[in-house]
Amino acid sequence: MEEGNQHVDRNAQFEHINSRVAREMRVGNPVVSVDTKKKELVENYKSDGRRLWKLELQRLADELRFAISVCHFPPGTSKWNKVEHRLFSFISTNWRGEPLTDYETIVRLIANTTTATGLQVTCRLDRRKYAVGRKISDEEMKRVKIVKDKFHGEWNYTLLPVSQ
Repeated sequence: MEEGNQHVDRNAQFEHINSRVAREMRVGNPVVSVDTKKKELVENYKSDGRRLWKLELQRLADELRFAISVCHFPPGTSKWNKVEHRLFSFISTNWRGEPLTDYETIVRLIANTTTATGLQVTCRLDRRKYAVGRKISDEEMKRVKIVKDKFHGEWNYTLLPVSQ
């Protein structure tokens, strides 16, 4: 699918996510929203970044001993995310004219951003060192116990804990 085109099931996926989140919150389960950009490569991961994400989620499911369900927004969604664009316009305005000389300056300027409606941005610099060029082997991926949902299993799936 080309960038900017809408998938035929785009709205159905949003409804699926909304329904799933409401159901989980109703029974007191945690819900986490993560925003990542496929085009923004982290270090040297390239396509292995997605494999690493799944491997690390599997480790978390194993450690916590409960299933972790994942629901992705449809492709191209971020481009049309009104909240994201409204937020980043305030961040851009906040650092206009400021020289972005180091990470601390960038984090400070982002963290000092508040939108017109009062949304306050939280930001922190992660100084941890991460391995560069980490390859996820097929053997490691065999450990990942994914059960795909019936509706768009490529977007919606659950990682089950592996008994230890």
